[in-house]
Amino acid sequence: MSLGNGNNNKEEVSVGAGERLYLGLDFGTSGARFAIIDKDGTIQAEAKREYPLKSGESHDWARSWKETLFSLLEDVPLDLRQHVVSISMDGTSATTIIVDSNTGEPLWRPYLYNESCPDALPMVKSIAPQNHTVCTGSSTLCKLVSWWNRVGSNKKPALLSHQADWLLWLLHGKLGVGYDPEVESYPSWLVCQPYYHLLPSVVAPGTPIACLKEDIRNKYGFQKDCVVCTGTTDSIAAFLAARATQPGKAVTSLGSTLAIKLLSNTRIEDSRFGVYSHRLDDKWLVGGASNTGGAILRQLFTDDQLEKLSEQINPSQPSLLDYYPLPKAGERFPVADPNLAPRLLPRPENDVEYLHGILESIARIEMLRYKAKAYGLLKELGATQVEEVFTAGGGAKNEKWIKIRERVLGLTVRRANQTEAAYGAALLAIKGDQQNIL
Repeated sequence: MSLGNGNNNKEEVSVGAGERLYLGLDFGTSGARFAIIDKDGTIQAEAKREYPLKSGESHDWARSWKETLFSLLEDVPLDLRQHVVSISMDGTSATTIIVDSNTGEPLWRPYLYNESCPDALPMVKSIAPQNHTVCTGSSTLCKLVSWWNRVGSNKKPALLSHQADWLLWLLHGKLGVGYDPEVESYPSWLVCQPYYHLLPSVVAPGTPIACLKEDIRNKYGFQKDCVVCTGTTDSIAAFLAARATQPGKAVTSLGSTLAIKLLSNTRIEDSRFGVYSHRLDDKWLVGGASNTGGAILRQLFTDDQLEKLSEQINPSQPSLLDYYPLPKAGERFPVADPNLAPRLLPRPENDVEYLHGILESIARIEMLRYKAKAYGLLKELGATQVEEVFTAGGGAKNEKWIKIRERVLGLTVRRANQTEAAYGAALLAIKGDQQNIL
């Protein structure tokens, strides 16, 4: 766990008696973190934790996330807790939990963000419009239908919940907080399905839901009126953190995966390529998430190796190595193919060359023109032309990688001033406080 203020100074930050602070929590693929900011956006404290007891497919993810949530609350400096007036959170997109609608307890293990349910795909395709964003095996609807078919007639009162919504429920205690964002309702073809009653109600990100539960307030020392607000996905939170407010501005989040978000005047969706849109005020965040990214880098290199090898790369020199770096078979974007195999060979004897080839190959997936991938694909489908790319996530710290991507993309690539999704979640907490009528 690391703790410090926005200047990376680990000394405690003093706050005035009436200071209002905002807590953002980020639950990513490999760990979670928090950021506390004031009304001006200055970071007062931040910390991170890895998820405990990782053990692959058999891992109890729900328990791990829950333990991590309350560990992070413990990590919030005591002198700041009483000043926190609003809390929000982000989680990984399409990470889905089916819970008991009476108790909130999981009825089934969580379906992770990159998990595919091909068994449900024929049924989903039979009811949804052609190439709709749900028509891919890793969509939330496919996960719901897969669970529905598997459980059969033994259905308890149940509710579908996304990761962030379930974790926020642990804080405020109100369940049921997916729909067609253009008309702000679920589409008619979904409303008539037998599992429709499992879908949560529609609430915009940053909406106040309820005050922090009394037992949690008392245990951790938060104030009585601290409000808990609806959250969002990790890549949208990273976009909010970058404060890219104009159409044509884009944010690439380089964490365990590579997520792309472009602010566009036009909504686009196409399941063939894993492209979808989220509403952001009167515009659209269009993009997708690839399974390439930091996860495969950490399979191949240690953090120390990544740092030392990166220093020896000449980012102005193109790599002739051509890979498709994936941690395992399966890709979501810019092509939806659950069987796409990783391509990581041939491996040169020189590890600097190998890392250079991997980083450049990831950049090509993001690329504006190369084989119409990523940003180029979004333009072809009708999105606003990308003009500038901000970088967030752990990969934003690698300056050589930024230079490689700048050359490959043919665009200005800048490290966002705030690169962590937790900061974006804290901005949502500010929004919730501004409209709080609880």
